Amino acid sequence: MSWKRKRQRKGRNAHYSIANKLRRERRSHEEFEVMLSSLSLEEVIALKLELASKPVNNRLYGINIWSALPDIARDAAFKFAYSATRSHKEAMRFLGMAPLYFQKFKWKYDPISYFTENDN
Repeated sequence: MSWKRKRQRKGRNAHYSIANKLRRERRSHEEFEVMLSSLSLEEVIALKLELASKPVNNRLYGINIWSALPDIARDAAFKFAYSATRSHKEAMRFLGMAPLYFQKFKWKYDPISYFTENDN
């Protein structure tokens, strides 16, 4: 029957969620997430940098932030792709990557260990 919805299989990525992981670790809660959602990505990054530099008197000398930003953004996008998709293949398509390129970055950023670490 064509009018019935097909059951979608759950893939490997089905249980990956950044919000759930942070809540389990008690590093986030619903109220914080609501407040965070009202900020732009640029504001979140700037605020995080400001908070990281406060303990050292606003001096982050020796840390090449400008060069590290592309890797930071790619790592975040990779983790999001894993939490937003059901499978590796779907994550690869979501990010618009070729399979070999995807495997290279999967090894570099290791999103699976991010979601499975400290779950005990």
